[in-house]
Amino acid sequence: MASVRLIDLIDVLEAAYPPALAQGWDSVGLVCGDPSEPVESVTVAVDATAEVVAQVPERGLLLAHHPLLLRGVDTVSAGTAKGALIHSLIRSGRSLFTAHTNADSASPGVSDALADALGLEVCEVLSPVAAGPPLDKWVVYVPAENAEAVRSAMFAAGAGHIGDYSQCSWSVPGTGQFLPGEGASPAIGAVGTVEHVAEDRVEMVAPVARRSAVAAGLRSAHPYEEPAFDLIALQSPPGDVGLGRIATLPEPEPLAAFVSRVRAALPATSWGVRAAGDPATTVSRVAVCGGAGDSLLAEVSASGAQAYVTADLRHHPADEHRRVSDVALVDVAHWASEFPWCNQAAALLREHFGPSLPVTVSDVRTDPWNVEGC
Repeated sequence: MASVRLIDLIDVLEAAYPPALAQGWDSVGLVCGDPSEPVESVTVAVDATAEVVAQVPERGLLLAHHPLLLRGVDTVSAGTAKGALIHSLIRSGRSLFTAHTNADSASPGVSDALADALGLEVCEVLSPVAAGPPLDKWVVYVPAENAEAVRSAMFAAGAGHIGDYSQCSWSVPGTGQFLPGEGASPAIGAVGTVEHVAEDRVEMVAPVARRSAVAAGLRSAHPYEEPAFDLIALQSPPGDVGLGRIATLPEPEPLAAFVSRVRAALPATSWGVRAAGDPATTVSRVAVCGGAGDSLLAEVSASGAQAYVTADLRHHPADEHRRVSDVALVDVAHWASEFPWCNQAAALLREHFGPSLPVTVSDVRTDPWNVEGC
């Protein structure tokens, strides 16, 4: 049986849950482990707790959704709770890898898994991330005989890329007019005389990050003392990744029945399932967000959904939402909303590695709320 290295697993996980999708405050990726060493099993869980770590066999990988070391630390001493887990993993050749907000935004990701668990069909991203890096559109006016040199200089500086294509531009001929004033040193024409020049209008896009380089390339190749150009910041179209999903029910049902559907579909917790809205409201279109989702209430209100399933809804945001929106709120435990992702990630690894790598979903309920009132 072929050996699976940790780096092989990392490649698959980062392709499915790209680190670039993680929020700036997040901590994702490999926490401990040697990428060159073999991995004999994978255990998937929402949280890396002591009980979960105890289930991970020697030389196994724990794939966790929540980061163990999210906030800054200055020690992983074995005398600390989290440091003890790190030491326990390293001693037995076990590894820890985290896919958090990158798994939230990926497609499919955490909210897709939640929608699937509820029997919903995803149709849109609730809060999409722009497809690709932010772009500028450059429009340059240059004498026709110098247009190719300017295009080449801008291409060399990083402009003109669209998907898998490079050196992309568009040109149209026209006539430029200018009047050189005192102090000017015109490349064409004379001071005090209006000049008309056959020029090309050259257009192309470039990443915002390459703005200075493209401007320098343009100026270096342009014959004019003062090149004329427009720089337009573009709005990137939404992609198929981002936080939350909008989904539809197979058949419309009353809110009360939908809440019962949510309760039956997700693992039981002491938090339970609570809802705010008219029980008789017909639900056919649903917004979902695995994990804490009250930051998306504005998007939910504009989504056309009749209900929103998420976790950690706080009193004041929920109250303000209900004052201005008819979208019902369905609040579940944070852990329960993200647990379906464990099965999604396990299926991904099983499909890729087959029988060469045993993959298990931990049955430990890591929801911190564990006592129910009587």
